Amino acid sequence: MNVEMGDLRALVAVAELGSFSAAAKELHLSQPALSRRISKLEANLGVRLLERTTRRVELTATGREFSRKARLVVHTFEESMLGISEGSGRMRGEVTIACVPTALNHCLLGTLKAFQQLYPRILVRVLDDGASDVLSTVVRNEADFGVNYIGAQEANLQFTPIFKERFVMICRRDHPLATRASVTWADLNRHDYIAVTKASGNRLLLDLALAGVPELPEPLCEARHVRTVVDMVAAGLGVAAVPQLAIPAHLAHTELCTVALTRPVVNRTIGLIRRRDRILSPAAERAYQMIAAAAFAQ
Repeated sequence: MNVEMGDLRALVAVAELGSFSAAAKELHLSQPALSRRISKLEANLGVRLLERTTRRVELTATGREFSRKARLVVHTFEESMLGISEGSGRMRGEVTIACVPTALNHCLLGTLKAFQQLYPRILVRVLDDGASDVLSTVVRNEADFGVNYIGAQEANLQFTPIFKERFVMICRRDHPLATRASVTWADLNRHDYIAVTKASGNRLLLDLALAGVPELPEPLCEARHVRTVVDMVAAGLGVAAVPQLAIPAHLAHTELCTVALTRPVVNRTIGLIRRRDRILSPAAERAYQMIAAAAFAQ
């Protein structure tokens, strides 16, 4: 029997992603090449591993059992290669991380630099997007894992909290509220207020946290992304409530100032999200653990 590691990787990818097209993209193969690998594996084993239809691919009972064993073989092999190659930097591969943009500086950049120094030939792909898109990207297996502030309630996801940040008011340094030690949400109602749109995960979080609070500010302007809201505040269009880490350092030290928001205080928790049923590749697992360790060390 001549079973190659590439054939096992092909089966594992199809089993995890549930799609020939997604698995072919993951492995950088054409779909015909991927199909040939699966067919060769089935011929060598003398069993049917997959049931193919025009719309989807499903594992047979034998395929489900064998794919679990194949996954362990592939990941054990890759873990061994990763360990052997750490000193020489020869290990190849890819890691895809979905991340909300406001968490990039705090959670990822420093760790990714350290990861790159250890594994210079592993491609790290960062998908920076809104919270809902980050969540769906991980759910659809289009990213190995994600950094997000939503996902804790998803049954098929594991959410590991790594830090908590507070919502603060931001305004220009020449704004009347800039000298205050703190402001309430009701205080913002007396000033031009800028908010993210209802499609934003931050807006949903705030709406839930502030339900029942009287005298909430009505937005004069809205934008889809927090970074755009920050830019609008810097341009003098009004004040806003944003996560503290959303403010770029160059603006925080020059044009903008932050003021504590009270009655109520609203926080959001950033965490690592991953599918419960997916075993990460050794490279992705190493990146995941490095990001978690760096966050807990702060």
